[in-house]
Amino acid sequence: MWLLAVILPLLRVYFIGVKVLIYQLLHKPFTLPVLPRLNGRVAIVTGGAKGIGYETSRHLASLGMHVVIAGNKEEEGLKAVKKIQEESGHRKVEFMYLDLASLKSVRQFVQKYKARSLPLHTLVNNAGVMLVPERKTEDGFELHFGLNYLGHFLLTNLLLDVLRDSGQSGKCSRIVTVSSATHYGGQLNLNGLQGRSCYSSHGAYSQSKLALVLFTYHLQEQLWARGDPVTANAVDPGMVDTDLYQNLCAPAQLAKKPVAKLLFRTPAEGASTAVYAAAATELEGLGGLYLYNGQNKTSSASSYDKQLQEKLWTKSCAMVLLQET
Repeated sequence: MWLLAVILPLLRVYFIGVKVLIYQLLHKPFTLPVLPRLNGRVAIVTGGAKGIGYETSRHLASLGMHVVIAGNKEEEGLKAVKKIQEESGHRKVEFMYLDLASLKSVRQFVQKYKARSLPLHTLVNNAGVMLVPERKTEDGFELHFGLNYLGHFLLTNLLLDVLRDSGQSGKCSRIVTVSSATHYGGQLNLNGLQGRSCYSSHGAYSQSKLALVLFTYHLQEQLWARGDPVTANAVDPGMVDTDLYQNLCAPAQLAKKPVAKLLFRTPAEGASTAVYAAAATELEGLGGLYLYNGQNKTSSASSYDKQLQEKLWTKSCAMVLLQET
């Protein structure tokens, strides 16, 4: 039982990782097209102070957007703000505190944001943890599921009215959610989302990334049904050389170093598809996509299971005490 619960998810993740590395060996990184100026538009980027999030924030700021970096480390966030401002000369970059592992913090963030009466044209759900040893969020949820998925689920739902009010026909607001190729090996356990008797950090991470894709697809169906001027897409950055890999076991860390130099994408390359989803003119009005290396790809078979999407949505609403719509 232990072998099935712990070893199999690990093998699935490493098998998927090898496939991604082979793809990255054979294909050039996606090059962003010329993007339109986005002066006067506002974006929130979670985890926008480092790695892929920082590069996303930096690029959106370079297009003239007012960028709010949302994160749980103030000093790191303020440094990122200062660096972007100095590099670009663009002053409309700021930090706001948000701890996605706390539902209370998510609600406080949204309350403070709405009190400023700012519009919101782009929400980039980027923040995440990977392969962390078994831990719980403030609210008692397994950390990967609670932070990577559930915190973003609540954040997005609480900001939907602002996104809706800020969008218009022909110029939709956009929700961009960063998933991962590991979602292909993810198995959603609706009866055990708060932890497992035989804990696998690989299984937990994959599950959280699958949940994000399921959520994106179901959300887009709801947006279309209501005729809201908002689109929701999931993006896969590929394997990117960031701090997320710090929780690999020692042998894997040693193996990663030379491989990363040769085959991993840089944070800027990893961020390119998220930036594309947030800003490209050709994606106007398009939602429910899974974008990888700048192209729409087919996600896992289970991610298209509408019954599973609906069950996850209902369960998530109950977990965060949100009235289901």
